[in-house]
Amino acid sequence: MASEEYTGKPYKIIDSKREHKIGIVATSLSDFMTKAQQKFDISETIKVVLESDGTEIDEEDYFDTLENNTLIMILRPDQKWSPYNDISIKFTDDQIDGTQSLNSLIQRLQNDIGQIAFLGGCDLELLSDMDPDGLVDMAFDRSFLDQIKEASGRFLHEKREAQDAINLLKLYHASTIGQNSSKKSKV
Repeated sequence: MASEEYTGKPYKIIDSKREHKIGIVATSLSDFMTKAQQKFDISETIKVVLESDGTEIDEEDYFDTLENNTLIMILRPDQKWSPYNDISIKFTDDQIDGTQSLNSLIQRLQNDIGQIAFLGGCDLELLSDMDPDGLVDMAFDRSFLDQIKEASGRFLHEKREAQDAINLLKLYHASTIGQNSSKKSKV
């Protein structure tokens, strides 16, 4: 009997306001939903989404692919997923005006560091250019900020190298097509 209690995978559940987080072990999507309703004392039907991007989880097959300790948000019928927007930071360096979402980006990465691999060039650049000293006061661990800065710099460099390689291949392809068409016109 004791082994039956530990079948399944661990998940983290969070409410739509991101105020309460609970860990559970579930064997299936329906088991997850039942336990989530019990833990959050919800009697109505709930919607299950990834906390990081709002992707709805409504298939058992997709649920089975989730990693251990995935952060999953539960929504009541009248609630919708929204991105984490805590405090925006005002940047004035180099006379740049505007509000950046650096804080919410770091918060997302704290919840799931693997998301860094899916960030676009602008977000990676924002992270690699950040000043960790200016963010330590905002309840972020300095070593975590240093690791994010270093990792985002590496990913940004790799993305730029990949884009350069693609551009080079496009040029090569275009020149090859040009050479082939000029040879055909001579014949």
